[in-house]
Amino acid sequence: MSKMYYLPQGNEVELFKAAAGMNLPILIKGPTGCGKTRFIEAMGEELDRAVYTVVCHDDLSAADLVGRHLIDENGTYWQDGPLTKAVRNGGICYLDEIIEARKDTTVILHSLADYRRVLPIDRTGEVIEAHPDFMLVVSYNPGYQNVLKGMKPSTKQRFISLSFDYPKAEIETKVILQESGIDPEIAEKLVAIAGEIRQLSDSDIQEAVSTRLLIYAAKLIAKGFDPYQACIHSIVESLSDEEDVLEVLEKLISLHFKKSLHV
Repeated sequence: MSKMYYLPQGNEVELFKAAAGMNLPILIKGPTGCGKTRFIEAMGEELDRAVYTVVCHDDLSAADLVGRHLIDENGTYWQDGPLTKAVRNGGICYLDEIIEARKDTTVILHSLADYRRVLPIDRTGEVIEAHPDFMLVVSYNPGYQNVLKGMKPSTKQRFISLSFDYPKAEIETKVILQESGIDPEIAEKLVAIAGEIRQLSDSDIQEAVSTRLLIYAAKLIAKGFDPYQACIHSIVESLSDEEDVLEVLEKLISLHFKKSLHV
């Protein structure tokens, strides 16, 4: 029985289990904070597999994934990276925001993401055959993608793809209730605020509000923090630094919670 609270939005659970059963890699697309990482962790518990999560970035090197030689008082020794640990021992290697990693880094995934399922390690001369329980999962936010940072087609076509979006209102309300223990009426107001912010497509907000931020606000309110101020600190200030955007968001919050001074 999974301990991670996760409510399916579609057929993602069935698809993930089917892919795991056939040793197929998965690519998940979706905006920041829509529940991708929570889903992977829930699937790890469901399948009883360890999850090795790597947050990708511009400086991520192949050695950060595969491993490197280190030195101690006894000399040099080899230390596996998270990808190699998952390949050797079994588990889910989850590369979050793969689009941020250098292309020469992601190329090392090719032999793991097709029928070969092997990881060559040049520095040790090994060619490791993937454990039967090894699974490769990558994700990215299409909103970040641009001409310079697109996933190579030769990489993308090695994965089964799955699109995520922010949860439906009733699901997001249940998640907030479960995570914070807040009053249902407050949870519904937070979800309504999120829905209105997510519709501000012509604003300067770089990312829409995540379920994570709504839970932060709910937790503060559940602890007795003023609802308006909880939303200001958990949602408004986290979404923008621009004065005109902050003003718009503050007015939106005040439509749902009575404006108050700092507490």
